[in-house]
Formats: sequence, C-alpha cells, structure tokens
Amino acid sequence: MPDPVTDAPWWRSAVVYQVYPRSFADSDGDGIGDLRGVIDRLPYLAELGVDVLWLSPVYPSPQDDNGYDISDYQGIDPAFGTLDELDELIAALHARGMKLVMDLVVNHTSDEHPWFVASRSSADDPKRDWYWWQPAREGMTPGAPGAEPTNWASFFSGPAWEFDEASGEYFLHLFSRKQPDLNWENPEVRAAVHAMMRWWLDRGVDGFRMDVINLISKRTPLADGRPGPGGLGDGSAEYVCGPRIHEFLQALHEEVFAGRTGAFITVGEMPGVTVDEAVLFTDPERREVDMVFQFEHVGLDQGESKWDVRPFDLRALKASFGRWQAGLAERGWNSLYWNNHDQPRVVSRFGDDTRWRVESAKLLGTVLHLHRGTPYVYQGEELGMTNAPFVRAGDFLDIESVNHYAAAIALGAESESVLAALRVMSRDNARTPMQWGDGHAGGFTTGTPWAPVNPNHTEINAAAAVADPDSVFHHYRRLIELRHIEPVVAHGDFTMLLPDDPTVYAFTRTLGPRQLLVVANFSGEDALAEVQDAAAWAGAELVLGNWPDPDPVEAIVLRPWEARVYRRG
Repeated sequence: MPDPVTDAPWWRSAVVYQVYPRSFADSDGDGIGDLRGVIDRLPYLAELGVDVLWLSPVYPSPQDDNGYDISDYQGIDPAFGTLDELDELIAALHARGMKLVMDLVVNHTSDEHPWFVASRSSADDPKRDWYWWQPAREGMTPGAPGAEPTNWASFFSGPAWEFDEASGEYFLHLFSRKQPDLNWENPEVRAAVHAMMRWWLDRGVDGFRMDVINLISKRTPLADGRPGPGGLGDGSAEYVCGPRIHEFLQALHEEVFAGRTGAFITVGEMPGVTVDEAVLFTDPERREVDMVFQFEHVGLDQGESKWDVRPFDLRALKASFGRWQAGLAERGWNSLYWNNHDQPRVVSRFGDDTRWRVESAKLLGTVLHLHRGTPYVYQGEELGMTNAPFVRAGDFLDIESVNHYAAAIALGAESESVLAALRVMSRDNARTPMQWGDGHAGGFTTGTPWAPVNPNHTEINAAAAVADPDSVFHHYRRLIELRHIEPVVAHGDFTMLLPDDPTVYAFTRTLGPRQLLVVANFSGEDALAEVQDAAAWAGAELVLGNWPDPDPVEAIVLRPWEARVYRRG
C-alpha cells in the first residue's frame, strides 16, 4: 500500500511565498521593485524557511492591470530586469533547494500583445479567431448602448464587450478593456500556449500559478447572463468552469508536463469553483492541476459584491473551511491562504490590527498553516503588515478600485460610503511596498516608490522582526519548520471541533497515533475552549503558542487572540 508520507507529492509538505515584484524590493532606485531586488532578498526567504517562490507577472506589459495584462509571454519587462536575471534567480533558488513558480495569465492577453494586434487588424487576419469577436445584437446599431453581443458585466465594471470601430465588431474582455479574452476553442491558441509553457519549463521554471484558469472555456454560442444592476448581467454561468474546462486542462497537462523529469507544481486560480468541481480538478488520477485557489472564505465578509462589506462571522469561516477540508479529504488537495495580491491584509480584515496586531497575526498564521493543504504566505504577511490609511479617491491606484469608484459615483452613490468600502477591500492594500526597515520608503527603494509606503513601517518592518525572537516573522518561521518536521501537519486527517462556537476555532489533526490539537480565540476577550474530552489531553506537549505561560490543557482558557498547538501520541 502507498505510504501517506513517503509517497506523497513533495508540495504537500511545502510552503509557498508569493512575491509581488513591483512592491517587493527595488535594487536600482527607480521606485519599482525588480528581479535584482528579489535575488538580493533570497537570504531573508531562506531564513523564513519557505520552499517555493511564486512570482507575480514580470512579463512585458503596458501595466494596465499591473502586469496581469501580458504583451509578450516569453520576455521580461524592462522595469523588472532581464531574462538573464530571471535565469540567475532560478539558479539562486535551486542552489538553496527552493523552486520558482511563475504566474501565468492565459485567459486573456494585453491588447498590445502581437496576437491581438494581428487579430484586430482585419476581420480576415489568420489570428482573428484567436479572440472572441462578435457583431452587435441583431437589429441594434453597432456601438450603441445595449448593442453588445451579450449583457455580461466585466469584473472591472462596465460591459464585458468593447466596440472596435475599424472592424465594426466587439471583442470580449471579462476584465479590463485592455485585456481581451483568448478563444480557447481555437486549437491554434491552445497549441501556442502549450509551446510557451514548455519554453519556460525548459528554462528551469518549476511550475505555474494560472490566473482565472477556470474561465478559459466559454459556453457556446455565447448567451446573456442573469439580469443584474445597471442593465448588465452576470454571465458567470456561461464561462465559469465551462463545458470543456476539464478537457482543456487535461490536454495542457499532457502537452506540457507529461514525460518530463522534475518536481513540478500547477496551481489553478478558480473563482466560483465548488468543492465538487475542485475534487475533479485536483484528483491526481485525472492529471489536471495539483491544487486550486478558491474564493469562498474570502467572500464571507461580503454581500452582493466585494464592496458590500459585512461583519466577519467566525462560524461562517469554520463552516467554509470545514466543508473544503472534508470535501478534499479523500481525493484532491487544498490551497491555504489568507492574503495575496488581490486581497486586503488579513490582520486588518479578520484580526485586530491595533491593540492585538502581533497576537492576531500569529493566531491567523497558526490556524491557517495547521489545516490540511499547502499554505501560501504573501509578502509582508509574515510581518503582520496591515491595510494602508487611504483617505481620498486619488489615493487608490488599482484599476478595479478606480473603475468601481467612478461607476458607483456615476450611479449616485455617496463618495464617503464608496471610499469606506475601498479602504477595507481594495487590492491596493496588498500592493503597498514591502516594509524592510524604518528608514526612507521602508527600505523598499532609495528613490520615490511607485506607491506610498504604509506610514507604520517605522514600527512594522523586516529588520525589527528578524531581530526580535518573539516577532510575527519568527512565529511564521516556526510554523513552517513544524510542517517540515512533523508529518501530521502535512499529511494528517482533519477534524473540526466546536463548529458553532462564535469565538473559538478548534480542530485536531491525526496521523496514526500522533495527534495535534489546535485552539484559537478570535476575540479581544478571554474565552474558554470547551473541547470535548479535554482531560484526555492532560500532559500533552505545547508545540507552539503566541502567549507565554499558558494554562493547563484540561481547562483551556484562552487569552485575547491566543492560539495554541498541542501534540500527543
């Protein structure tokens, strides 16, 4: 029989660190982070103990969506450096026993990509069918309001179709109008993507995180979605996990990875994916992707949209995590994350970023990393970095936030109510520069940073955290080390405890006779963790905690934002 530990894929016991290069480290003083800055900071990542570096896009791009609008899949944007520096980064990572995962966006390209430039040049161009081109609605004047081929709304506000006067047709863009969707129904598109991915693997890349990959299969013919506000509709049923998605991903695996020697990893970002679909995507026998990013838990504090901010409910979080842990217990695998380049800072969102910032940052890391799945750390999360103090509309730089503000004001919303939601949920919160020190620009650059550094860098920074053995950084380092040395963390079964407790998060992990008990108090007041059979844990070893001198395990009274991990067996 297969051994659950020795026969498991390497990435089950790995921890991934995401670098958003524009905001990570600037080596040349131009205010924009770059590859040389990443290379220079590898000793820091090695000290943290992470296994994989996930690099957000560094390809040539007009930067309409900060690099997620790619104009050349086989190059490096001069703002970030050169291909030679990318090769140097790969070699430096491999020398440290670490791997590189490239961010890859193949649902869409930039409108400045040569493929789209050709596609747009003529209705007869050979690449015309590489994108989704459609005429106006029957009986409607091309370019007139409401004449779009379908009523779909873009994720970045407004219609998902852009009228091209030169050819008299519309092209589809589920995101920015400068991000036209590729037509994966065309086998030439699929072949070009496969060839490009093989080129990167040949260069030494160890895998890909594939952006919104479950949107590549559209239901044809394209049809209207459910009616929504402002005359636009929700077309997600037509393109989220579309009819050929499994076929496309299986072919991608066969054409790109099959037959290669090496330890690779594939991660699919999949908005709207369900547990049952995730099981299919990540079942190793189906050969699609190794794990998915799902969005259920980061939507729990939102109503009709991400800008409709609701109070955080711990019971809803436990129900969500518990459902995903149970659903992928037998087949498939979870990605574990709080933060990334698209999410606000978790200590400001689900923790307490004022009085209990350090304690709640440690608690959030503990709870996440002790679940079953592969944990992801987003740059600065290991420092307890917080949301930024945005004041005015002009403080926001991200296209999603800028477009939402304009659209909401145009519909009559009050400016302050729109800004209040942006301050909480804007992607700009994740993209402020990394806080390396307490000096100029937080040590991110010697020049003027492309985005303002959070003023709290004088208190929250890597230099101070590395020097303080009780910091959030060292707590994360210990969490990562625990995953590496304790097989139950990576490979054990998961059992949720106290699902209805509004304050205490508790669960066990079990592998053979070894068992861990995790208890965490998501509040600023003392809380009793009434764990069933707590007496059976008498004498258990406290493996990790974020407060000194905890009570005996038989009566677990947790202090504000206290988290503990006990081990027995």
